[in-house]
Amino acid sequence: MGSLVWLVHIPLLIIGALSVAVAEPGDVNIGAIFTFSTINGKVAKIAMEAAVQDVNSDPNFLGGKKLAISMHDSNYSGFLSIMGALQYMELDTVAIIGPQSAVMAHVLSYLANELHVPMLSFTALDPTLSPLQYPYFIQTAPNDLFQMTAIAEMVSYFSYREVTVVFSDDDQSRNGISVLGDMLAGRRCKISYKAALPPDPIATRDDVKNALIKVRLMESRVIVLHTFKITGLLVFDVAQYLGMMDSGYVWIASTWLSSVLDSISPISHNTAKSIQGAITLRHHTPDSEKKRAFLTRWNQLSNNSIGLNAYALYAYDTVWMIANAVKVFLENGGNISFSNDSTLSGLGGGTLNLAALSVFDGGKQLLSNILQTNMTGLTGPLGFNPDRSLIHPSYDIINVIGNGFEQIGYWSNYSGLSVESPEVLYTKPPNRSSSNQQLHSVVWPGGTTSKPRGWVFPNNGRKLRIGVPNRVGYKAFVSRVNGTNKIQGYCIDVFVAAVKLLPYAVPYEFILFGDGHKNPSYAELVNKVASNVFDAAVGDIAIVTNRTKNVDFTQPYIESGLVIVAPLKKMNSSAWAFLRPFTPLMWGVTAAFFLIVGAVVWILEHRINDEFRGPPRKQLMTIL
Repeated sequence: MGSLVWLVHIPLLIIGALSVAVAEPGDVNIGAIFTFSTINGKVAKIAMEAAVQDVNSDPNFLGGKKLAISMHDSNYSGFLSIMGALQYMELDTVAIIGPQSAVMAHVLSYLANELHVPMLSFTALDPTLSPLQYPYFIQTAPNDLFQMTAIAEMVSYFSYREVTVVFSDDDQSRNGISVLGDMLAGRRCKISYKAALPPDPIATRDDVKNALIKVRLMESRVIVLHTFKITGLLVFDVAQYLGMMDSGYVWIASTWLSSVLDSISPISHNTAKSIQGAITLRHHTPDSEKKRAFLTRWNQLSNNSIGLNAYALYAYDTVWMIANAVKVFLENGGNISFSNDSTLSGLGGGTLNLAALSVFDGGKQLLSNILQTNMTGLTGPLGFNPDRSLIHPSYDIINVIGNGFEQIGYWSNYSGLSVESPEVLYTKPPNRSSSNQQLHSVVWPGGTTSKPRGWVFPNNGRKLRIGVPNRVGYKAFVSRVNGTNKIQGYCIDVFVAAVKLLPYAVPYEFILFGDGHKNPSYAELVNKVASNVFDAAVGDIAIVTNRTKNVDFTQPYIESGLVIVAPLKKMNSSAWAFLRPFTPLMWGVTAAFFLIVGAVVWILEHRINDEFRGPPRKQLMTIL
């Protein structure tokens, strides 16, 4: 019986938790589903209420009707999000703003499709929410496809080739990381390691610590953090504790971090210290009089409880998108009416009363009006491309420095990375050439302005195995120091000097090859390298044809062959310089040689003359 009592009371408790406004007859009802304890939920609530107030300030804007918004706090609960959406559908709601998470957007979009109620979200920016599958779901802020493209272009701009990603294991973050992988691959980069965390706000310090310890063992030092505020700040705090916010690391955070910086001022000392040098993105909203006026008004609207961030501006504009679409709908003779859904006729009765859910007859037309939006809001020109993406998606690129931040550039889908604002670039032909991609200098983690290398040999990686011949002779080239494992010699000195010239550490170990009683076979040593027994070999290894077929050699640093070594001494030139090559003794021997040769020639000449009796010299020359 106790179980039955709980089953009866559960729906009553759920309904009691819903914040549903009581609308007057003739009002145009819209709903909103958010977790209002989050930063984006807080600013969205304030901005949406202000937008509804502004719409209703002109009684003729909706032809005498008023816009009524009912807000539901989902409190991180997917179940409560579903319950809130069902409540709105029972109250003849023409549109819903939200939900906040992509997980619920996938679920509630089926409900929106069935009942023809447009659902608009500026926070559920999962790039896999396809308009083909979810035709009544509209993203009113640039989705994560563009954010991940911007991150990939930054990685490529800084000449990094591998990144590690840390993300919350929910639909939006997981799908965003999948898109990042595709964008990186198109730029010959890749994700080398993925560290998934429990979804916000479930992740604990131990969860984060265990994940980051594994990240620290990886080779890549470029880390992309795609999560939400609670988990994101926890990641940075643990990273600082583990020494991962020091020189050598690169941290790129998605837009959640810019929301924290814009909305919480000043941030705590510990938080500021843990995010030093990080780079983050913020949705770019151009400066305008309307935006400045709203910023001036914001402190009064929020009672100085929270700062204005870009999501507040998108929340305000989303309400106005709906209001303008409803205005066009009414002006064209549209009638806000609802019909019963025949597929739900058998589900009547019970506390939920699903049969009360009705189809918005004008939902298709209102959806079309929203997609044809052509207006200027707080976030700039509003409109949609044929694929339903917002026109001119762009981001500010921010570098966290001290207790604040510096803007180091922009990214736009029009021209990529630049130090000029997108509004300036829109007046010029698009130019995405590599030479045109620019950002201001960055202060990296550790306070350095020198670009980190972005990778190290992993702590869990093995050392390079360097084979060294254990020679018996010619020990000046390479030899083992008696009684130790130390290897020395000219070849070793050359290798160590070359390693020191590298801009990064290369761990290695020398491994002797041979028994030390006789010189080892160098051909066999080379084959050991070719068969991966050794990673390399160092020694007086001659470069011969057969060996070059199996391994690569460095340029020779010792020449062999026949040579002449002579002292270099500068001497004055004279007419007798030809005498210098020989010593006096050598000249004496040379003279004696020529005298003997002359005598032999004289004797032969006279004998030949007697023999042939012809012209002596001519006959001699002929014989010779």
